[in-house]
Amino acid sequence: MSDTAEVIGAERDDTAPAVTDEAEDGDDLLVREGDVAGDYLERLLDILDYDGDIDLDVEADRAIVSIDGGEDLDKLVGPRGTVLEALQELTRLAVQQDTGARSRLMLDVAGWRAARREELRELGRTTAESVRDSGDKARLQPMSPFERKIVHDAVATVDGVTSESEGEEPKRRVVVRPE
Repeated sequence: MSDTAEVIGAERDDTAPAVTDEAEDGDDLLVREGDVAGDYLERLLDILDYDGDIDLDVEADRAIVSIDGGEDLDKLVGPRGTVLEALQELTRLAVQQDTGARSRLMLDVAGWRAARREELRELGRTTAESVRDSGDKARLQPMSPFERKIVHDAVATVDGVTSESEGEEPKRRVVVRPE
């Protein structure tokens, strides 16, 4: 039994194909990552006695796994997504243990990450417009790398401003400046 399986109290599925020395096709590996992650998360939901539907997708060379439909799922998100980030890392470790390859899998629970993405796009755009109009730089609150990337992309859509990250993790933040 693997350490990851022991953590959630389930037995490892040894029927999964073994990783060979030959590289798997990129899409096949991503589908396999999604399948492994889905199985891992399904066992976790069973242990927690939470209801949820798991959806698997591949988008932009990344496996995307979503859990939706349960009333207790907000507990799997936590304050500002901290529990979601930890759960994503555990899921990535389970995938890596099974596939032998580092995973860039993205996990979303109850649509939190999708809603946060839209919120951050709006924040980046409105901050950029404010900086452009006022000529004064703006420093945003510290954010995760995922969040900063979304803000940088949104700022890039506004002419006359630029953005950069400053500081050290976990207090790294986006600064928007006039060009």
